[in-house]
Amino acid sequence: MFLGIDIGTSSVKAALIDEAGRQIEVSQADLPISRPKPLWSEQNPSDWWTATNMAVAKLDVNRRHKVKAIGLSGQMHGATLLDKSLAPIRPAILWNDGRSFDECRELQENTPAFVEKGGNLVMPGFTAPKLEWVRRHEPEAFEKVAKVLLPKDYVRLRMTGELASDMSDSSGTLWMDVAER
Repeated sequence: MFLGIDIGTSSVKAALIDEAGRQIEVSQADLPISRPKPLWSEQNPSDWWTATNMAVAKLDVNRRHKVKAIGLSGQMHGATLLDKSLAPIRPAILWNDGRSFDECRELQENTPAFVEKGGNLVMPGFTAPKLEWVRRHEPEAFEKVAKVLLPKDYVRLRMTGELASDMSDSSGTLWMDVAER
């Protein structure tokens, strides 16, 4: 038995899959989204963890005990800013947040290598412009940033204590040199 967990924007889904790849059971737990200002979209990272636990707890306990491995997927590009103790500093800025248009324009104009190295246009949905926005508008929060994770990677951290990501998600941060990866 395998457990798949998807950290979505509106909910966390958990699925039990058997050895033949058949979906045996699925559950979900809803997630709140905060929109404190126009174009803003945020979530509290602790809500991902709570919803993950809720979704998994809804699955049959006898099947859960047979899980051999867990796979994680989730919404991309969310800027989850952590301090040196790996605690969230502020709500995560999600993939669909549009507050960093000015930062995108300036990064594109002042650092043309973003497109060449990152393999993507500089857009508000990506992680790097969000961090630049925090640097400019919330300097007290920015000073505390020790690590930046994506939503599913924060859940992985809570599950395992390990800091990790994957190539696909990392390419959406604009920090990864896609040619040299």
